[in-house]
Amino acid sequence: MIIKSYYDRNFSIDKNVLLRICEKILPRIHHQLNELIVEQNSMEHILFTVDYPQLCSLSLVNFQEEILFQYLTDDSILHHILTEQIIDLNIDVSYQPESEEYETLSNIFVLILSMCPRLINLNFCQLFPDRKTPICIYKFPSISCISSTLTKLKVNVVKFDDCLYLVRHLKYLSTLIIDVKEISLCLSDRNNKEKLPELKCFSLTSMEFASHYNDQIIPLLRRMINLKELTLFLAVLKRYSTYIDGIQLHDQILTYMPQLDKFTFSINTLVVNGRIKIDLPSNEDVQHSFIGKGYEQVGSYVHIRLEDNIGMSHVYSLPYQFQYFLHLNNSFQGHMFDTVRRLTMSDGRPFEYNLFILIPQCFPLLKELYVINYQPQKNKQHSSILIIFSHLILLNLVETHADYAEQLLFDKNTHLPCLLDLCIEYKSLAMITNNFTNNPIRRNCAKIKKLDVDTLLRPKNFHEYFPLV
Repeated sequence: MIIKSYYDRNFSIDKNVLLRICEKILPRIHHQLNELIVEQNSMEHILFTVDYPQLCSLSLVNFQEEILFQYLTDDSILHHILTEQIIDLNIDVSYQPESEEYETLSNIFVLILSMCPRLINLNFCQLFPDRKTPICIYKFPSISCISSTLTKLKVNVVKFDDCLYLVRHLKYLSTLIIDVKEISLCLSDRNNKEKLPELKCFSLTSMEFASHYNDQIIPLLRRMINLKELTLFLAVLKRYSTYIDGIQLHDQILTYMPQLDKFTFSINTLVVNGRIKIDLPSNEDVQHSFIGKGYEQVGSYVHIRLEDNIGMSHVYSLPYQFQYFLHLNNSFQGHMFDTVRRLTMSDGRPFEYNLFILIPQCFPLLKELYVINYQPQKNKQHSSILIIFSHLILLNLVETHADYAEQLLFDKNTHLPCLLDLCIEYKSLAMITNNFTNNPIRRNCAKIKKLDVDTLLRPKNFHEYFPLV
C-alpha cells in the first residue's frame, strides 16, 4: 500500500494501518478485487494474506531493482499471479542516482515478457515523470517468441537501437510509448524497411539533441503505414540546414501515414551552420509553413545568434499537451501552458525581469525550473510587482550568473511558497547573502529540505538560512 509524499512520489503506509487492512478489510473483499497497487514493503503482507481470483491488473511500485528481480525469480505466489492472471502490469523502480548500469532492470523487462503469457498492457517505469529509468536490450537474444500477446507498451530505453529492437521483435504492438535517452548512430537494424502495419499509436520522446533525425527517426516513422496517432517530443540538431517546419513534417512524415487522425508534437531544432551562409526562416515564415497542410493550431518561435551563425526554433501543437517545455529563450512568444510541470530556460543573452514575470503567468502549474544563463542581467531595477511561483518545488540555478539567484530567491523579488529543492553554486549563495551576513532569502528558503551545492562548507549560521536541511 502506498501514499503520496511531498514530491508526488510514494512511500510506505504506516505499518499498523497496513496490518489492519490485511486483517480486517482484504479478507472481506479479496474475491472481488481485479486491480492491486503494492509497493516493496507491503508486498508480502498484501499478496500472502489472501488469494485474488479476479486479479488481472497489478502495479509494483517503488521497488529496488535487485529486490524486484529476486521476487520475480524466487517468489512462487507472484510468479503464479503473473503467469496465470495478469493482463495489465505496471512497474516502477525507486529513484537511484544516475548510473550507466542497466543490466538488472533490462533483465527484469525480458523476464516479465517471458513469464506473462497473458500480458496485453505493460507500463515499464513510466508511472512517474521524474523517474523514467531506462533499459538497454538491443543486444539481447530475440524476445519475439515470448511476447505474442503484448499490444501496448510504455518504456524508457537508452539508445535508439533499443527502439528498433522492440518494434522488430514485438510485432503485435498496436501502441508504443517510448522515451529514448540518446538518439545517436545506430549499430544495428538501421536499414530495416519492413513495414509495421499493426502499430496504430506511437509516441517518441527524447530530451537530448538528436543529430540523426533524417537518417534514423524519419525512416522509422515511414514504416508505420497504418498509424492513427503520432506524438513527437524531440530536440533535433541539424548542421548546414534549416529548421524543422510544417512543410518538412508534412512531406517527410505525414504523407506516409494516410490513416493518421491525430498529430501532437513539440520539436526544438538547433541549427549550426558555421561559416556557411544559410538564410534561416523568420517566425512568420515558420508559421506560414503550417498553413494548408491539415494542421490544427500551432505555436512557434525562432531565435537567431548572428555572432556564431546558430539558430533555434521551437514548433508545437496547441493546446500544448506535454509536461516538459525545453530550451525557452528570450524569443518566447507567450501563451498558456497549463500542462507543463518542468521548464528549462537557456540563452546566451541575459534574462530580464519582464521575462520572469511572464513565466508563472504562462506556466501556472510549474513545479520544476532549470535556468541556464551565465550572462549578468542588464536591467536590475526590479518592479514592485512580486513574481509568484505558486507550485514550484525545485529550482536549479547551477549554471547561472548570481543575478538569477538574486532575481528568483530574494524575498522582495519572488515568492516561492512551495520550494523544497534548491540546486545552486556555493559562490552564488555567498554573494547574494554577503557571505552569510544578511538573509534576504529567509522566506523562500524556509521550507527547503534538499540543498544541492558544490561544497560541503557550511558557515556557523547556516541553519538560519536553511532550517530544514
